[in-house]
Parts: sequence; structure tokens; C-alpha cells
Amino acid sequence: MEYPKSLPETHKQLLDRIVRKIQQDPRIVGIGASGSYATDTLDKFSDLDLVIAVKPEQFESVMDDRFAIVDSIEGKVAAFTGEHVGEPRLIIALYAPNAIHVDFKFVSLPDAAIRVDDTKVLWEQDTLLTDTFETAESKYPQPTPQWIEDRFWIWTHYATSKIARGEYFEALEFLSFIRTVVLSPLALKQANLTPSGVRRIETRLPAFSKKLERTVAKPNKLELTLAVKQCIALYLELREHEVIEKNIDAQKVCIQYFENEIHQ
Repeated sequence: MEYPKSLPETHKQLLDRIVRKIQQDPRIVGIGASGSYATDTLDKFSDLDLVIAVKPEQFESVMDDRFAIVDSIEGKVAAFTGEHVGEPRLIIALYAPNAIHVDFKFVSLPDAAIRVDDTKVLWEQDTLLTDTFETAESKYPQPTPQWIEDRFWIWTHYATSKIARGEYFEALEFLSFIRTVVLSPLALKQANLTPSGVRRIETRLPAFSKKLERTVAKPNKLELTLAVKQCIALYLELREHEVIEKNIDAQKVCIQYFENEIHQ
């Protein structure tokens, strides 16, 4: 197996243990690695994002045993399932002695073709996993600009009501949501980069990240007001580069609502 040059030695040692153990299970036909492993951009803080491909007729059996499989790999200190990210097939685990985070996504072999980014084969029976990957291209999920426009102004109304009511921590959650779901993905998309929220936005789009800093606030009315204004300004700037049907009526109503309620 040829590892990426950026793979830290600590991660390599753990990955070797994982592959040696999992390939012994006859129900499993392949192991792939995605994320920073596939792009050769790992560092000592990187997770290992693994896809564990299972014979379709054995998938339920492996799902029942998935914690036992993860537990069998030396060094496991904690693990839980990924329902919080809408993925019950996922087990998120931590391994000693170097506190390395590993995501194990167990999938039926045909479902391995459905993936958000490139995935490198670490091990496989025959060429089963390679052949499966060749049936479909990876596709990173992203909301369309029209989907965002259809929602942005109501989201702005929501933030206004929370600031005006004094629910400052709720308004902070809104700002984080807008950065992750609207502003950063649009900016990355327009730069022909994978629109992966705010991940590494500081290095991927340093000039834009400086603008994004002004959307960060403390839980008080003045800072939250300025941050929401910056969100609106950035969105309007980004929207000019998209071909969409603008909801100007909603925009006017919600901006006026913001001005009226915040400055009372």
C-alpha cells in the first residue's frame, strides 16, 4: 500500500493496525480512505475518514457487530454512532496513545459508489471496491444558490427577532449557521473550491475570511447587530455572482424589519 506523503507516522501505524484487523473479516470486501488522506493534505490534527465496504448479504450482520469490530483494534478508548450528523452507519472513534480520531463508515458495497469526495482504496478483495467506485463520480453536497435565496431573508427575520427580544445566544447560533451554510459555501463555490463550510477557510480564502471575521460577535445587542449587517452585506455581494430569481420583496421587508426593530 502506498501512503500519501503527508500521512504522519502516528496515523500510519494506526492505519496499519486497522487494515490488518478489518481485512481478516470475510464479510468485509474493501477499505477506502477519503478526506485529507485522499487529497494528501494530512497533518497531525487530521482525522482518518474510512469507508468499510461490506458484502450486501452480510451488511446487517456487520452493522450489528460494528462496535465489536472497532473495539477489536488496539488502542480504542471511546466510540459512538453518527446520528447527530444523520449517519447511523458511522462510528466515530478515538485511539490511544496519540489521540487520533477515526471515522468508520460501514456501507453495503454498492452504496460505496455514493460518496462526497474522492476515496482511495487501502485494501480490497479482488478489485471489488475499485470497480464500485468507477460506477459513479464523487459529488460534494451543496445547497443551490436559489435554495439559499429562498430562505435567506426569513432567516434574517429570525435573527432580528432574537436580537430584539434579547435572545443573544440564539442569535449567535444563527451567525454560525449562516457562515457555515450560506456565506462560506458560496464564496468557495465561486472560487471553484469544494464548498465545505468554514473548514480551513482561513487558508483557502484568506481575504474572504477577513470579511467573515466581522460576522463574529459577543452576546450583546450592538455586536450582534453589526454582525448581522455584515452577513447581509456579504450575502448581497456574493449573490451578484449567481444567476437566480431574487426575492426583492422579501429582501425589502426583512431589511426594513431589521432596521425598525433593532434601532428601537
